[in-house]
Amino acid sequence: MSKENQINYRPVVFQDASSDFAILTRSTIKTKDTIKWEDGNEYPLVRMEVTSASHPFFTGQQNILDAEGRVDRFRKKYGR
Repeated sequence: MSKENQINYRPVVFQDASSDFAILTRSTIKTKDTIKWEDGNEYPLVRMEVTSASHPFFTGQQNILDAEGRVDRFRKKYGR
């Protein structure tokens, strides 16, 4: 396998743009940004708009829709 065909699997930091959440993991994603991590090393950085730290489903701020209640209200309103 030639060098140009090899996958560059390396440590990368993914950072949530709307919270202080960041995680160091491994990825093949290409990025030009870098960040100095807690261990003093510099790693490629990927900024993310939404992560588990800011998504309403994971933070408990999501409104759960009551589908069964909606059906009952529809039937009551339209007599079905």
